[in-house]
Order: sequence, then structure tokens, then C-alpha cells
Amino acid sequence: MANLLDEVTGPVNDNGRDIHVIDKQLPVEIGTGSVLFEIALWVCGILPGLIFLFMKISARNYFQQLEQRIQAEASNIDNFLEQRVQILQNVVGLVERAVDLDKDVMKSVAALRGGKVTDANRNTVNQQVDVAFGRLFPQVEAYPELKAHNAIADAMQQNSYLQREITAARTVYNSRVTQWNTSIFAWPTKMIVAARQGYTTRIPFTASAETRDMARAKFF
Repeated sequence: MANLLDEVTGPVNDNGRDIHVIDKQLPVEIGTGSVLFEIALWVCGILPGLIFLFMKISARNYFQQLEQRIQAEASNIDNFLEQRVQILQNVVGLVERAVDLDKDVMKSVAALRGGKVTDANRNTVNQQVDVAFGRLFPQVEAYPELKAHNAIADAMQQNSYLQREITAARTVYNSRVTQWNTSIFAWPTKMIVAARQGYTTRIPFTASAETRDMARAKFF
């Protein structure tokens, strides 16, 4: 039998293809086959039924523990993101005394003041910080005396470090999400438990449209 996907003969798309994360949660559903399977275990005897019961309890505990790990990884991202917000506010406080800052920078900073990172606004906060830093640093570059300011130079280094940490934390978070999304469809035990508990797939990190556009820009 020939390869289903043949990289030699195609078809190929010369224009390439951009990949998007589907922002949709899929519910876990089981059919009558799973119900009959459970009934059959009890019909075969008490021991098979009890064994499967303990397996389901173990699977439920597994999902509860995994959910806590996912929450912890999301919290790590938020911690790094809040540090970036604080650095941005500190830098703006230093720079605005010497430079008439872009209004968009000030709007972004004003929107972030007093706010907390949550599941609902995480991507919005990250986007605002990226936009503000993207507009702030070129203005700093234009003023040698600002570039030489130790506090500003340190803030730039800290921002770069935190960006790398956020990327690493997102990778770990996505790994946990993949583990969850794979496990809930593992039939029979985990899938049956997931369906009974009403679990759905989780959505991994999604880059904003602005970030995608910035990635396509010319940097040099």
C-alpha cells in the first residue's frame, strides 16, 4: 500500500498555510457501548466490577490532580506577566519625565494600573504590555541619555528575561493541556469518567492577531 501522505508527489501548497488554534471546547461523550461494557463487567462477576470501579476512582483522582497542575502552570504565567506590568509602569515613570511619550503607551499603562491578571483577561493584559513595550523601547533608543540610565537598562534586561520565562511557562502549560485533552478521550476508564464528570477539552495558549502581525514584520 502506498503512503497516504506522499511528500514527493504532493499535493503541496506553495503559498503555505498559517495555523490557528481553534478556540472551542469539545465535550466528552460516551455511547451505549460504554454502558454495556460496564454492565458486562458486573455480569461477569463482582470482582471485575469492583476492579473497574477502583480504576474509575483512580482516574477521577488523576483528573483532579492534573487540573490543579494546569491551574498552577497558568498561575506561573500570570506571575511573570504581572512582573512585566510592574516593570513597564516603572520604566514609563522614569521615561515620561524626559520624553513626551506616545499616547498609546500611556493608554496601555493606564489600562493596566490597578488591574489583576485573571483567566478572562490574561491574553488582553499580555497584548497591552507587548504593545506598550513595542512603542516605548524605540523612543528610549532615540535618547542616548535614557539608554545609559541604569534603571532603564536593567528594566530592559528584566523584560527580555521575563519574556523568555513566559514562553517557557506557556510551553509547560500547553503540555499539561495536551495531556488533559489526550487523557479525557482514553477509553474506557478515563473517557467514561470524563464524560460522567462533564469534562471538556481545554484550549492551549493562543497568540493574538497583533502578535502574529508583528512576527511577520521586518526586524532589521
